[in-house]
Amino acid sequence: MSTSENSSQAPSLKPLGASHFLWRSLAVVVIVVCVATTFAYAGGWLSPGTLTPARFVNTLEQIGGKHPGYRRNHARGLGVNGYFESNGNGEQLSRSTIFRAGKMNVIGRFSLSGGDPHAPDKSSEVRGLGLQFTSPDGQVWRTAMINLPVFPVQTPEAFHDMLLASQPDPATGKPDPNAMQTFAQKHPDVAAAKKIIQQNPISTGFANTTFHGLNAFYFVNSAGKRTPVRWILQPEQSFVAPDPAATSPDPNFLFHDLADSIHHGSLRWRLKVIVGEPGDPTDNASVSWPASREQIELGTLVLDAVEQVQESPADKINFDPLTLPDGIEPSDDPLLSARSAVYSQSFTRRAGETRQHPSPSEIPQHQGNER
Repeated sequence: MSTSENSSQAPSLKPLGASHFLWRSLAVVVIVVCVATTFAYAGGWLSPGTLTPARFVNTLEQIGGKHPGYRRNHARGLGVNGYFESNGNGEQLSRSTIFRAGKMNVIGRFSLSGGDPHAPDKSSEVRGLGLQFTSPDGQVWRTAMINLPVFPVQTPEAFHDMLLASQPDPATGKPDPNAMQTFAQKHPDVAAAKKIIQQNPISTGFANTTFHGLNAFYFVNSAGKRTPVRWILQPEQSFVAPDPAATSPDPNFLFHDLADSIHHGSLRWRLKVIVGEPGDPTDNASVSWPASREQIELGTLVLDAVEQVQESPADKINFDPLTLPDGIEPSDDPLLSARSAVYSQSFTRRAGETRQHPSPSEIPQHQGNER
């Protein structure tokens, strides 16, 4: 018998009975219900006690306000461009072409914590640096780093509790001491992380700030060996501590100083990995690894151009920490999947919005190396 679709001898088909149509209809209903249930669960509608990405972003909006078109955290930012020059040392640990000796393009974004894009700069705020490395063969690596040496808490749930406890009281403009005390009692391990953070010196600006990747990852080399690592960016610009008595008339002095620095010449950081050893926690970003751990320098990050944020590719990038090239794998740190999901939720919301008013950090004062 011919199997051609055009065969004139194709077998006749029996008419479908009513029971067959009923079962097919029921199957369609079941599929629709399952899909709807999945979306409902993701949105938290069926699990009011579950911390979902949507609920997390709702909390960020509750604290920082709703500002269409902006990230729900680290809303203030400035895009930059440059390159990474790998020295080849990373090839012993990772098979990623990111670490082959040579140059590759980098897009970056400096930022300050908080959801209000129009808030004034403060030296005490958490500073962020998101980077996208693109190797010559097209591999992409994204990382979002901050200036804290450890994360304040271990889990997404604890971070959510901390956000709620630390939100300013409308009457005083400061966090409620009772709420903070309750949080500390519920999460006693936060005291150790707080002590480490308080011992970390704050510099005068972005240019002389050390940035930490915080979470552990695994580098995988060509032989398949997996090595736990954390990474840091150490500035070649000299550290200078801010004068506690000094005040700036410029409410956006951190971003404007950064732009000025790049206008007068490129800024440079050294990328290093801290190599973990057995027993070093890979699932807890609130705990530091021993200072005796080996550090390997992988190359130099050079940032030499400021971007008008509205036109910057960095503004369109979701710096998802799980956007990894072959040769880098995530660890068992619960913050990684949570960060990825929350970043995605924030990105989806702002992508469907129109930005009404530009943040002052988006308006450079000079035209030097802007693009």
